Order: sequence, then C-alpha cells, then structure tokens
Amino acid sequence: MSSASERPLGIDELLERVRVDLDRVEAADAFEAAQAGEALLVDIRYAALRDRDGLIPSALVVERNELEWRLDPQGSHRAPEATSHDLRVVVICNEGYASSLAAVSLRQLGLRRATDLVGGFQAWRDAGLPVTT
Repeated sequence: MSSASERPLGIDELLERVRVDLDRVEAADAFEAAQAGEALLVDIRYAALRDRDGLIPSALVVERNELEWRLDPQGSHRAPEATSHDLRVVVICNEGYASSLAAVSLRQLGLRRATDLVGGFQAWRDAGLPVTT
C-alpha cells in the first residue's frame, strides 16, 4: 500500500517506465517478422476502429479485454496461436499507447518476448503495409 505522501503516477510517466523494458518494433520490422513466422501480430483495436480503418491481414484480432485470456499459453480460453511463453507477440493498438500497457500485462503472464508496435495501426498504414478493408 502506498503512503499518502507519495505522488500518484501519471499515465505519461507510467508509459515511459514500462517502455524501458519493451523492445518496441517499427512497422516494417513487425511486417518482416510476421512474414517470416517469427512474430504473432495481435490487433487489440476495438471494432469501430477496425471497421473504419481496416485490418492487418496476418494479425490475430483480440479485443483488449480478452487479451490475457486468449494469449496465456496455459489458459483455458487461449487462442490456438498462443502456443508458448517464448512466442514473440507484437501488440497493435490504434496509435501505440494502449499496446505498451497490454504488452507489459502479457509479460506479467510470462510471455517474455511480448512487445508492441511503435505508432500502432496508424504507423502500419502510413508505412504502406498491407491493410484489408
């Protein structure tokens, strides 16, 4: 429990702290890793954003509130792709903020190679990488 004199941690500071341990990837690197079968791309954007902007063809779509349940290799509700704690997971949100926090949550479940995409889906699309509508 924290003491009353401690200053609450703001979201910007929290993001800065958690990103220190993440080996965040750029869009082109994520694309290459996925194409080579070296990473699982996981799109956590909510449905309205996916409907508006499209999908990354190779990405597994998992709503953020289901992420830990679906990616835990030991979980009873795991996705078939969640095969191992050694799996390299690249979490993708809309702009690369929520994905950092989600990747840290996956690391807490033992997915030590979980990380996220710098700039999120918007960076992917801006890089001219494949998107389906």
